Amino acid sequence: MKRSVLIVEDEDLMREVLRDYFSDADYEVSEARDGLKAIELAEEYDYDIILLDIMLPELDGFSVCRRIRKTKDTPIIIITARSDEDDKLIGYELGADDYITKPFSPKVLLAKANALIKRTRGNIRGSDNEISAAGIVINQDSHTVSIGDEYIDLTPKEYELLIYLMINKGKVLSRDTLLSKVWGYDYFGDLRTVDTHIKKLRAKLGSKAEHIKTLIKAGYKFE
Repeated sequence: MKRSVLIVEDEDLMREVLRDYFSDADYEVSEARDGLKAIELAEEYDYDIILLDIMLPELDGFSVCRRIRKTKDTPIIIITARSDEDDKLIGYELGADDYITKPFSPKVLLAKANALIKRTRGNIRGSDNEISAAGIVINQDSHTVSIGDEYIDLTPKEYELLIYLMINKGKVLSRDTLLSKVWGYDYFGDLRTVDTHIKKLRAKLGSKAEHIKTLIKAGYKFE
């Protein structure tokens, strides 16, 4: 089965080089030179992989990645001229699967793409990678949360908090426990941090918020 790639790159020469390289490797290639076009194509077609530059006209690559992750779990490799660790962390938090810094070898990028597609196709998106309860579905491969056909946009900490509540369904979890398990044992924040995130999480879950119960002086429970 022929693989497909969306190349999102505003530099014409770079885009042409990647197009030729991936075409020669028997990929069906689509191209976008700005962020808005990238979102349009990504939402309309199911690509095997997306190569996404960060510095783009109209809409930057981080914003494009965030938008795509609301509806698709297509593997994404971030391409950038910047090697800052913070940029990489932002990319991963938004759902990117891999990262490559310019200048790079097209051969290395192709190898990364092939490996990522192979790994993604090999994953069985079942119980090991999916948490589901009360109509809320968390896909841990794509880092998405959905209720029916609607995807819920959560911050990284809201996402981790929801996972911990759901995998401990039926258990009463104290604020201290949630703070240490979700924020880490070395976190010195106020216990109200937990309450604030629970409040925001409930607001985003809408009608499903009722499944997060408050137990006076005890903590919270998902049921």
